[in-house]
Order: sequence, then structure tokens, then C-alpha cells
Amino acid sequence: MTRRLPAPSPLHFAILATLGATIALPAAAQSAVEPAVTTLEVVKVTARKREESLQDVPVAVTALTADQLDKLAIKDLGDLQGQVPNLTIYAARGSNTTITTFIRGVGQADPLWGVDPGVGIYFDDVYIARPQGALLDVYDVQRVEVLRGPQGTLYGKNTIGGAVKYVSKPLPTTTEGSVTLAVGSYGQVTAKGGVGTAVNDGQIRFRVAGASLNRDGYGKNLTDGSPVSDQNTTSGRISAGWFPTGSSFNAQVSVDRTRDDSHMRGFQRLNVSAFDPAKTPPTPGRYDIATGMPNANGTSSEGESLTLNWGASEAWSLKYILAHRASDTSTSIDFDGLPNRTADVRAEYHDSSQSHELQAIYEGQNSSGVVGVYYFDGRAGGTVRNNFFNLSFGTTNGLVYTEGKAVFGDWSWRLSPAFSVSTGLRYTKEDKRAVVLNQAFANDQFSGTPIAVPANFDKSLSVSNTSPRLSLEYRASKEIKLYTTASRGFKSGGYNIRANTVAFPSSGRPFADEKLDSLELGAKMILDGGRLELNTALFHNKYKNVQLSVFTSYTQANGQPGFFGDFTNAGKATVQGAEVEFLWMPTPAWRISGNLATLDAKYDEYIDRGVNVADQKKFTNTPKYQAGLNIEHNAKLAMGTLRSRLGVTHRSKVYPTTDLSEALAQDAYTLVNAGLIWEKDAKLSFFLQGSNLTNKAYKTDGYNIAALSVLNAYYGPPRTFTIGGTFKF
Repeated sequence: MTRRLPAPSPLHFAILATLGATIALPAAAQSAVEPAVTTLEVVKVTARKREESLQDVPVAVTALTADQLDKLAIKDLGDLQGQVPNLTIYAARGSNTTITTFIRGVGQADPLWGVDPGVGIYFDDVYIARPQGALLDVYDVQRVEVLRGPQGTLYGKNTIGGAVKYVSKPLPTTTEGSVTLAVGSYGQVTAKGGVGTAVNDGQIRFRVAGASLNRDGYGKNLTDGSPVSDQNTTSGRISAGWFPTGSSFNAQVSVDRTRDDSHMRGFQRLNVSAFDPAKTPPTPGRYDIATGMPNANGTSSEGESLTLNWGASEAWSLKYILAHRASDTSTSIDFDGLPNRTADVRAEYHDSSQSHELQAIYEGQNSSGVVGVYYFDGRAGGTVRNNFFNLSFGTTNGLVYTEGKAVFGDWSWRLSPAFSVSTGLRYTKEDKRAVVLNQAFANDQFSGTPIAVPANFDKSLSVSNTSPRLSLEYRASKEIKLYTTASRGFKSGGYNIRANTVAFPSSGRPFADEKLDSLELGAKMILDGGRLELNTALFHNKYKNVQLSVFTSYTQANGQPGFFGDFTNAGKATVQGAEVEFLWMPTPAWRISGNLATLDAKYDEYIDRGVNVADQKKFTNTPKYQAGLNIEHNAKLAMGTLRSRLGVTHRSKVYPTTDLSEALAQDAYTLVNAGLIWEKDAKLSFFLQGSNLTNKAYKTDGYNIAALSVLNAYYGPPRTFTIGGTFKF
């Protein structure tokens, strides 16, 4: 039974969040809210694989600390949307834990194992190669960094759009930890926390963290009443380290496991299916479906890593990272959302990868840098069983083996107190092998002798890439730093796992690597006596061999309509835009932060069956305008501190799918969020958070498959409230 909290009105909640901090505070006491010092904290990042101040690194990067993540009620990486300029990030169509990420118009929405993402996801410096299980839940975290623009020099392939880095809390030198318990709308029950300690004078250190995240469904399966768009996730991490006394060497190991047993994601049917005898009208609820498939999804992911650090001298240090990651996903995808079998798909995904990275880091008086080598060995595959009209039964089977080797370097020189130059280069050699067997059967058991084999091949592809970077930096004053960067990124090509070489022989040929050359001008400023951070960036990108996943419809030999998922290189594009991020603390009590972004992404060439149709095409997941604003207030009360926040995010019209369906396009919309946090003292706090307070219905993705008379829209979460507390020790 769904448990719902009493919901205050959005207007009442917003007023409380912005003004409630002053209700119980006499005017005389307001001057004593905080000390007079109001300069902003210095945030450290590792965007260039060495620790630097956020304001010093010549990279467009957003860094959110643990405290900021808590204040903004960031539950998983999907909640970063709106907080980072030109970032689109959300759960993919069929699963709660599969991530879709675009930065500055570059990404990849297709989660199949034959396609690589365009934005790299990193967990404690370890690359997560597949999107399944990559929508990481935020708990026991130190910070999250979002690097915008190609990161090919330091992070390699598949970071052509940028990178998202999840950095967990480090091993402690004393016993410390925290526990958070919360309940909320739709039966939400959350428990998460972590504890660490050290023994033998800090030589041996441990940390254990975990999270249990549960929520009833936003909708239900109208066929049997079971929930959809719910959450049932359990996650945990264990880490340990050896830090011998008097030595510059340390060794750290980490193991993490996540299990998600949520049900299917619900969606709204937007049409009457031509293949539905009952002519069921479109779904009234935006999360309710009426599937006849097993209402079950499951994802398990795991990782292990070993990190060795050695300070070889005062200036040089060595770092070695050995890591393994794996995930398994089983998901139901009911395209039609009806009990009858019009388009029922059951998919299984499996992946496993191992990586080695060795870095040599130098920190000198007038220069610093890192050089290294990297090795990646991955295997990804699975089986997709397609049942169309209960007449056509086919499977997509395959494996992709990837072996990548790279050598890289990135170095900075201070030529004078005002001028610096940094340059980088990465050479990558990648071998990719695709084994594909796609078959058609005469029954829904997908057994017996196949009646057709649309694709059966074992092909290999070998590519190499050189990605350079050059940055010039000028410190115009103590407060203002200017930079310009020219860089390159690439995303590896491959083979279409869904190929139908019988109907379309060209689908068995490889698609090419994407390449992106970027020129960026930026400024990082600390103004108003250290109370205002203002970061800006202008960029101009030339984008080649844009990889696109599309649905191609055709008539099968039995006369039934059919389709297959094709993959192609669209051609060339120009992507340019501007970004502004600001953080202002005018007084100790007020904190105002936000971002503004604009993006102009246009195809210069888009070849479709020999014709350039660039003027008819648009980029997906790429709104022209984005903005976010957070207003925070801190007030000293008789017992503790009350922190309040009002947040607003806005996005202009966006097309989530490559068919550019107007029915699935999401017009411009605005979301309102707010929060109250009462800190009794440094150890105990309580919070009330509200998201999407106006209960705005906004589409994030969808399906438009004419051959199957399918037109469905997936929506973002409805209005929700969460109340809970955190105890730190």
C-alpha cells in the first residue's frame, strides 16, 4: 500500500524555504548570524589527474562537494541536470540504473553493448565502460566533478563530450561516520551512511558505506496492479588502506556492489495502436502501463580496485590503478504497453572489464604534469528476444571484445607570473571484435531450428587516434584568470549488433569513429573581495562522423511490418555555445548560485540514402537554452542553524529521439525545488526537501516506431517530498 506524506502546497513550501529562516530571528540577532568573514571556500579537483584549485584549472568543470550535494538533494547522478550548464543526464528508457548522458550536444542514448557512450563515467578514477548500472546513487561521497568538452588527452576514448567523476570519501585517520534516515512521498524509505576508522597509529584504515533506497511506484501496471517506476536498490562499498609510518607509500583496495530489483519503468501511450483490437485509448496517467510481460527488471553491478601511491621524491610521485568492473542486467521492454503481444522485448546485458593505469606525477615550482600508460580489456554482450505481433520471433545475440592501449602526457609550465602554457597528447590503439548472430524462430520459445538468420558474422576493427591539447593561460590580475584551449576527443566506432545484413547488407559494415575538435575561451574570476566566483566559457566545436542510432522500418518476407535498430554516421556538424557559472555570498547569511548556458548545434552534412538532409535534422538531447538558480539562506536560531533553499531550473525545447517526433519533443519547461535543513549542532541535522513542486509533466525520452504503431513518452519524476535526519560522529 502506498504511503504518502501530507503535502504542503508548492507556494507555501517555497515561501518557507526562502523566508522561513528569519521568522524566529529578532532583528538584533541577525547581525550575529555568522562571523564577518564571507570569502568562499577553496574547492580542490582532480580534473587534470593532479590536485588543483577549481579556479586554477583551465578546464570548464563543475564541482559539487558533499555539503552542496546534500543541500541540493542530489540522490543520484540524474539529479545533476539543471545544476551543470549544458548537461543532459537521466535514466534511460527501460531501466532505473541505466544512464543517458549528453554534454554540449555530445553523448549516446543507445545502451546496447555494441555502442560506446560519448561521456565517460568514472568511479574513483575507474572508467565505467557500459551505461547499465552507471546511474550511480550518491552516498558517502566527497564530491562530483563534471568536466565539459573533449577530455581525450587525459581520459581517452569515449570522453568526446566530457566526463563525470564520482569521488567517494577518503579513508580516515580517526573514527568518523554518518547515518541518514528518510521517508517521503510514494512510500519512500531511505537509509544510507558510512563509517571509517584507523588502527595502529593510522597505518591501517578502513571504511564501510552502504545505502538502501526504496520507493513505491509512480505508476502501476493496470493489468495486475503491480508497481512501475519504483525503486528497490541496495548498494555497499568496503575500502581499506595501508599507510606505513614514515613512508611515502600507501596501498588502498576497494570493493563495491549494487543490486537493483525495481520493476519496469512506466510510460504514457500517446496513440491508439493500429494493432490493438480493443482500440484502447491513450494512457491517462503518465506512468501507468498495461503490460502482459513479466514486470521485472534487475541490475547487478560490481567493482574492485587496487590503488598504489608512492612519493618517489619531493617532486615526483607514482600512482598505479588496477580495476575490474562488471554488470548484469535483465529487463522487460514492452513497446506497446498493452497486454497483447504487439512488441514485447526481453533483454539481457552482460559486461566485464579490466583496466590498468600507471601515472607519474610531477609537482615542481614552475612546472607540473602527469605522464602515463593505460590498458583496457573489456567484454560486453547479451541476448535480446523480440516478439512482434506474436507472429515474428527473433533474437539479437552478440559479443564485443575491446582491447585498448594508450600512452599519454599532460604538462604545464609557468613562463612568468602572468603567463602559463600547458599541453597534452594521448595516443590510443584499439582493437575491437564483434561476434553477431541474429536469428528468427517459428515460436515464442525462441527454440528449434532458426527459420532465418538476418545476421551472422565475426568481424574485427583496429583503429588508432592521437588527441592533442594546448592551453594558454593569462592571469590578468590576482582575481581574474583567462585561458584558451584547443583540444581533440574521439569516440570509437564498431559494428551494429542489431544488423540485418539480409535486408540491408550495409548494416554489417563498421561505423566510423567520432572526432571532435574544440576551441574554448574561458575566464575564471574571484570578485567582490572573495565573495563572488564567476566562471565563463565560449566554445566552438567541429564534430565529424556523428554516430546515430535510428529505427529502420521494412516489410518482412511474410508480409508483416518489421524494423531493426540501425546505426549510422550522420556526417559533420558545428556545435558552439556559451556558459556562465556563478556563486555569490554577499553576506554570511546568503548564498546565491546558478548557471546560464546556450548551445547552437547544427548539422553541416547529414547523408541519408545519398542525399544531404542536414537542413532537416536537429540534435537530440540538446536544448538551446538552459539555466539554474539556487538561493540559500542561513539563520542562527536559539537551537542551531536553519538553512533554507529555493531552486529553479529551466530548459528550452528539446528532442529526445533521433526521429525528431514532435509528439515526443518536450517544450520549454521550468522546475521548482526547495529545501529546509535544521542543524541542531555539528552532529545532528534534520531536513525537508521538495522536488518538482509544481508537479510539472516533462518528457525525458520515448519511442516512435511507425511499423509497430508505437508512440510512447517517458516522463521525469512527479512532485515529491522527503523528510529525514542525519547524525554524524
